[in-house]
Amino acid sequence: MTGTDQLARHRRDFGTWGEDLAARYLQDRGLILLGRNWRCREGEIDLIFTDRARVIFCEVKTRSDTEFGLLSETVTEEKAGRVRRAAQRWLREFRIGWCPVRYDVVAILAETGAHPRLQHIEAAF
Repeated sequence: MTGTDQLARHRRDFGTWGEDLAARYLQDRGLILLGRNWRCREGEIDLIFTDRARVIFCEVKTRSDTEFGLLSETVTEEKAGRVRRAAQRWLREFRIGWCPVRYDVVAILAETGAHPRLQHIEAAF
C-alpha cells in the first residue's frame, strides 16, 4: 500500500469514526437513525434521522485541527445545496410525501491528546 493509499484510508476511517460518534450522540438524544452514507447522483447524506415529526438530514464534519477554519464554517453553500438535492431525491425514492425536514450539522474536533469536542447545529442550513 502506498503512502497516498494509507492517507486516504486513514481519512476514511477518521470520517467513519466521526460519523459513528455523531450517530451515537444524536441517538442518545432520542433521534431514530434511518440511514447512513446514502448516495445518489446529486450527492451524499452522512446521516438520516427522524424525531417522529420530521426527517433530519445531517452532515458530519470531523477535523483534527482548525487550520482550515472553524468547524461550523466547513459546510459551504455549494455543499449545502448538494445535501438539499440529495435529500429531495431520498424523499422521492422512499416515497415520503410532504414531510417537514431539517438540515443539521455535527462538527467534531478531535485534536491529538484531547477529548473530542462535538457541536450540534440544528437547522444549520
